[in-house]
Amino acid sequence: MQLTLENPDHTYYLRGADGQAALVNERRLETSFVLAPDRLIENWAVADVRELSADDLAPLLALEPELIVLGSGERQVFPPAATQAACLGRGIGLEVMTNAAAARTFNVLAGEGRRVVAGFVLGA
Repeated sequence: MQLTLENPDHTYYLRGADGQAALVNERRLETSFVLAPDRLIENWAVADVRELSADDLAPLLALEPELIVLGSGERQVFPPAATQAACLGRGIGLEVMTNAAAARTFNVLAGEGRRVVAGFVLGA
């Protein structure tokens, strides 16, 4: 079997994430952040998904995604129903999962050319 290195055609990609840190390209991040295939927004002011408000989603929504992948940390934790409704009311899907699963999902969707934006909560 021949193995080849596949380099994504987008600017940012995740090498991995857990509840405490993430590796974006070759850079280790230890604070919550927002990621799109062509944009990295560091120091996203979210520490707990259970307290995530619709206003906290503004940096993600400004990137005009068709889908938001929300990494809630080491464990899957859901935001308040009103926050979820803020996405659905705009016709934007919101998928909540652990950071590790969100990293894998983001990479697959970005690789398919989808308009995906991810928010990762770290240190929670």
